[in-house]
Amino acid sequence: MSRIGNNPVVIPAGVTVEINNNVVTVKGKLGELSQEFSDVTIKVEEGNVIVERSSDKKNEKAKHGLYRSLINNMVEGVSIGWTKNLELVGVGYRASNQGQKLDLALGFSHNIVLDIAPEVSVETISDKGKNPIIKLTSHDKQLVGQVAAKIRGFRPPEPYKGKGVKFVGEELRRKAGKSA
Repeated sequence: MSRIGNNPVVIPAGVTVEINNNVVTVKGKLGELSQEFSDVTIKVEEGNVIVERSSDKKNEKAKHGLYRSLINNMVEGVSIGWTKNLELVGVGYRASNQGQKLDLALGFSHNIVLDIAPEVSVETISDKGKNPIIKLTSHDKQLVGQVAAKIRGFRPPEPYKGKGVKFVGEELRRKAGKSA
């Protein structure tokens, strides 16, 4: 029995959920998202989205919790939105943006210029004495995570000094150097 899949998704005020031909469409104040589904039954009843499966086959059990989580992320995204914060740790590491272009100085011989998807809003915060922070916001959780992972992939944090691009609040596993 799926514990996640059995929980109903509560639809907040201002959000509409439509189901047409195996496609769930969620509309809200921040945007519109759609997701195709299979092997499960999705119904909207009394302000809740309910995901049900017809049998206990392994494939259906796996998709039961998956589609419930995806629908919940879509509902939360179009009503509240999703945010990821990245921190640049290192001497001379800088970030700036002009619209949807993100300019990163990460210790390479050249700056990295990245075009961010139009659905994701990017903001850079540079306070004196603190590490630069990149703030990514969107209604699509998958897209925010994908853009954040791509930025982090340019210079992942290294285990000895912790320099690199990391998520705010991320705990890094540190190693002792040669002297220890």
